Amino acid sequence: MASTNFIVATTSTALFFSLLLVVPSSNCEDLESHHHHHKVPKSDVDLLEFPLNLEYFEAELFLHASLGYGLDKVAPNLTAGGPSPVGAKAAKLGPLIKDIILQFAYQEVGHLKAIKKTVKGFPRPLLNLSADSFAAVVDKAFGHALKPPFDPYANEINFLLASYLVPYVGLTGYVGANPKLHGPVSKRLVAGLLGVESGQDAVIRALLYERAHLKVKPYGKTVAEFTNRFSELRDKLGHDGHKDEGLVVLRHQGAEGKVEGNVLAGDKYSVAYDRTPEEILRIVYGSGDASVPGGFYPKGGNGHIAKSHLHRV
Repeated sequence: MASTNFIVATTSTALFFSLLLVVPSSNCEDLESHHHHHKVPKSDVDLLEFPLNLEYFEAELFLHASLGYGLDKVAPNLTAGGPSPVGAKAAKLGPLIKDIILQFAYQEVGHLKAIKKTVKGFPRPLLNLSADSFAAVVDKAFGHALKPPFDPYANEINFLLASYLVPYVGLTGYVGANPKLHGPVSKRLVAGLLGVESGQDAVIRALLYERAHLKVKPYGKTVAEFTNRFSELRDKLGHDGHKDEGLVVLRHQGAEGKVEGNVLAGDKYSVAYDRTPEEILRIVYGSGDASVPGGFYPKGGNGHIAKSHLHRV
């Protein structure tokens, strides 16, 4: 009897371990690389693909600033043959800021992979990341041309200010997309992306807040004033009310109406603002019109949502 039990137990154990070899682990590489297109409702696809426009922007800006090169060298497969960005280059950064921006850069590479693992995606759009492109936005924010023209790659302060310009816009886009999604895979992806994008924005704002009263050379304007002007411009271009705030605000606009410091932007309940794809296009094009490309996207964004507006022209 004991012998029989031993044989049965041994056979069961062998069968168990054989099954482990046959059934793939949930953490195995094959499963991780498998696309989940079939799990995403059709209504979610466009909303998940649209953020690629901003993720490409952030990846290229941060990669070039920290390494001197971008996706064409780091992960050429992710570009899907899209054109190389114009004017991006290494920024003059100290060790700490360069390390932080490099971390952001590889995080953005991961975001591109995560989205393209879930939906098909689209090629990298043409991006104008030249100093002239950033200078044009800064001039618009101040209402006149700064002299000399603002150069995002010239030093740490300038680059942190340039980094303030777009990533936050993507964050508000994820907040806006989340309630419109139906599938659990879609919601999990956007929640995960939003968590890291929010962290990046918080780091950028904290670094700038530490320098809030420092005057940006040679313009004689403080870091706080730059951020306030940028936020005012984004609200103006977005055409949908107050959804943006700089680093220092009026006391009644601060958290619970108690503070003027504004290291994190939020509404009267300190809840993140939301934006639609149309608002985002109006802002990143710099035109205030989702059907009129320009600014950082000379030929407009890619994907169904962005293209649908371009076709209306």
